[in-house]
Amino acid sequence: MLGAPMANVIVVALRATLFTLVLTGLVYPLAMTGLCQALFHARANGSLVEHGGKVVGSELIGQSFSNPAYFQSRPSAAGQNGYDAASSSGSNLGTTSQKLKDRVTRDLERLQKDNPSAPGAVPDELVTASASGLDPHLSPAAARWQVPRIAKARGVAPERVRATLDTHVEERDLGFLGEPRINVLAVNLALDKQFGQPPESPAAAPAVSAARPSGSPPVAGTLPSPPK
Repeated sequence: MLGAPMANVIVVALRATLFTLVLTGLVYPLAMTGLCQALFHARANGSLVEHGGKVVGSELIGQSFSNPAYFQSRPSAAGQNGYDAASSSGSNLGTTSQKLKDRVTRDLERLQKDNPSAPGAVPDELVTASASGLDPHLSPAAARWQVPRIAKARGVAPERVRATLDTHVEERDLGFLGEPRINVLAVNLALDKQFGQPPESPAAAPAVSAARPSGSPPVAGTLPSPPK
């Protein structure tokens, strides 16, 4: 049988364990969840973006836009078909990888074909995936490179598309952290608000359905129309 001193030690240890379990496993998580929901409701729920009463994505997660009337995101190696929010990853392919070279070559050819009036060379970030595969941003330069294609697809002057883009440039955080950038989903929604929704491109639907992870917000080659 255990002596009285040992029994007391065990009782104290069990009480400390139970107290710590309740405090750190229940009280603290519930308190933080409640505080975040009260102070940062949108961000605590994934920074979801709604359009026409439907969730069309998140400010934090990149997605594919195949319709020529939209700004297109960086390539993605997340998941089997890219842009899989449940499988964030890079390709892990090195500079000597033939598979990587072939993929970049195909993307270059596609971008040059789809953007015959674009100024200068294809920006590097439009043929290189981010480490997460889900970067929701582009540099302003990479976005402006796509303006002629978008203007032609929407039947508006390039200056009008560029003006919409310029109003959505996000500056450096605190004035010195990071680089200026644009959120691809946000500026595409702004295009629809400014110029109306374009017709869906034939290639949009299959590209999107293959890339969408189970249970994630819907992504779109063409964004859903708001209800009448």
